[in-house]
Amino acid sequence: MRATQIDEILASPPRLALMASLADGRWRTFMELKLETGLADGNLHVQTSRLVEAGYIEQRKLPHGQRTRTAFRVSELGTLHLRLHVQLLQGVLQDGEGTIRPNLASGRQDDARVW
Repeated sequence: MRATQIDEILASPPRLALMASLADGRWRTFMELKLETGLADGNLHVQTSRLVEAGYIEQRKLPHGQRTRTAFRVSELGTLHLRLHVQLLQGVLQDGEGTIRPNLASGRQDDARVW
């Protein structure tokens, strides 16, 4: 199976960074992910919640003394979507498949790329 369009969930740089951090399948605590990604607490909470909601990562509470720690790992669905996303990006780079071409500003006579 090959992806044909960008995965909207993984198009977000913070979520892609989280998925990359979790790609090896190991459980990571909230604090480990915070250090690895550089995301602020609030942003990390929002992004992990979206990934959990989408089924891309799993979440569990781990006992830690009298408190708990929240930990995450990539799910099978998340691994599949991450692989498809990477394949799509590789296809763009290698084959020009799905190449993004900018629109020329109206009235321009040359073919200079305008973003």
